[in-house]
Amino acid sequence: MKNILFAASECVPFVKTGGLADVVGALPKALYKGDYDVRVILPNYTCIPWEYRGKFKFVSNFYMDYGQRSEPMFVGIMEYEYEGITFYFIDNEYYFKCDKPYTDSVRWDIERYIFFCKAVLAAMPVIGFHPDIIHCHDWQTGLIPVYLKDMFAENPFYHGIKTIMTIHNLKFQGVWDLQKVQDITGLKSYFFTSDKLEAFGDANYLKGGIVYADIVTTVSDSYAEEIKMPFYGEHLDGLMRARSNSLVGIVN
Repeated sequence: MKNILFAASECVPFVKTGGLADVVGALPKALYKGDYDVRVILPNYTCIPWEYRGKFKFVSNFYMDYGQRSEPMFVGIMEYEYEGITFYFIDNEYYFKCDKPYTDSVRWDIERYIFFCKAVLAAMPVIGFHPDIIHCHDWQTGLIPVYLKDMFAENPFYHGIKTIMTIHNLKFQGVWDLQKVQDITGLKSYFFTSDKLEAFGDANYLKGGIVYADIVTTVSDSYAEEIKMPFYGEHLDGLMRARSNSLVGIVN
């Protein structure tokens, strides 16, 4: 049996702003349970309706070094089973106390999802789930494949884990000041070059996920071909062509 962990910023029925939530909510249920143990991990936004949040069960908590903060950050883990799928929720009110999943501040959302990506990996030994594959969705999870190659690489628990990066909308890439992202992520400067996370002078989360994921998928065969061209490639068409041997279109 293969273990698969979906990591995403939204999922039906808990929180939805677009088609990403529909895919993350539907695909785990569509995979045959005899072959796959599929689980999903999301931020524990306070905007998730109480009809669900009120049923979340506390699993554990720990403290995680994060960026240049002098004190480690709290990470809580909640769990809820819904329609046969186990969902985990990364809890931290500082980042996820909100009226909607995304804010109007690019800087703030960038920082929130840096925290989420690192916390997802740090939580795995705590919940006792070793995925064969981590399926990452859109820029909010783009740093998971990167972190897996950096500060988590020496821990035997993480050996052998493969990653898939699914692009739902290439327009949204998670772009912010390179030096500030380097400071917050704690990633080595090695990762912030033009063949990795750097793009046009800034740090680009989705680019990092595309570079370091084992497989890159999009939501259709036609979209996989379109994003190799400048008109649709959102300035990453060269990277998409470079990764064409690992780029697969799968219809939603």
